[in-house]
Amino acid sequence: MSRAAVLEARSLKVHRGGVQVLDVPVLDLRAGEVLALMGPNGAGKSTLMLALAGLLPLSGGSLRFQGTELGARSEREAYRRRMTMVFQDPLLFDATVAQNIAAGLKLRGVPAAVREPAVQAWAERLGIGHLLARPARQLSGGEAQRTALARAFVLGPEILFLDEPFASLDAPAREGLLDDLGHILAETGSTAVISTHDQGEAARLAHRLAVMKEGTLLQIGGLREVMNHPQDPFVAAFVGMETLLKGQVTASGEGLLTLRLGKGLGGHEVLAIGEARPGQTVLVGVRPENVALSLQTDKTSSARNAFPGTVAKVLPRGPFFKVELDCGFFLAAYVTAQSLAELGLAPGGSIVASFKATAAHLIRREGLDGEV
Repeated sequence: MSRAAVLEARSLKVHRGGVQVLDVPVLDLRAGEVLALMGPNGAGKSTLMLALAGLLPLSGGSLRFQGTELGARSEREAYRRRMTMVFQDPLLFDATVAQNIAAGLKLRGVPAAVREPAVQAWAERLGIGHLLARPARQLSGGEAQRTALARAFVLGPEILFLDEPFASLDAPAREGLLDDLGHILAETGSTAVISTHDQGEAARLAHRLAVMKEGTLLQIGGLREVMNHPQDPFVAAFVGMETLLKGQVTASGEGLLTLRLGKGLGGHEVLAIGEARPGQTVLVGVRPENVALSLQTDKTSSARNAFPGTVAKVLPRGPFFKVELDCGFFLAAYVTAQSLAELGLAPGGSIVASFKATAAHLIRREGLDGEV
């Protein structure tokens, strides 16, 4: 059963200096879900988040919160009291950690007898209970962001907006806070929107993913749907589908396509998942983690696509290595350090790359002109 929409946005438009910087036809935020807004710097993530939070004037469109349109000033102000926002920079007051966490509750007139236990509980939950008496100006970046999050959660917001909250943190602080925030969001069933340019953050925190470019929402859907079935080449590249293959369909049926890759690529044939007509030009994508590498063709493998190739580059990618291959066309694969050593992967070396037809997904169809 799908969850009800708690926030509905329709035809949102924002202009700055006479230039349109945001154009989002439809976006619904469902109760109890975490929605990640992804895109490069300047994509419009923060602008959309501020618009959804009612903190930015709209030049067009409407917002509905729990079925009520936020038209009148009083309705917008009431809505803002039911949401809260955490920014990349914590924006703490020159006061103690406890005073910072309690600030919103104090402004709302919550008595100290109720306020203080709540502050203590959220400080403990975010691992800063021992810092309550410390001046906020003496905190590390990670401690400051934990304080900002405690200040937000203690209010019991119905929607939590998080604008790139990890972007300014070092790796250890970021990893620890990602883990803790993920547990809290899951345990509380919070409704939240988080903006990020990091697909790893989105994958760890979000239920759904919205990818943006130049103020436009290109695709929104479940994490697996967007990651494995991007509807646009930009979305595909941004969510890590690095191999994009363009070819002409030579056969199709029962959801399976055979396509011959583009001119000058040696006539390679690839089997992929999708629906298109013979003669049509299509673009398919393959995620690097779905490409297997071996020293010779494995005749027992169920992979329908196998291509001998040459290693062009080996690049470290966190705990993995990205191997870029020349198989007569570009192909990228991820391997562990152990596989890298066992296969002896190095630039100039020979290798066989394979992937299942179910790992090659149709992204775009073009005309029936046969041009590639």
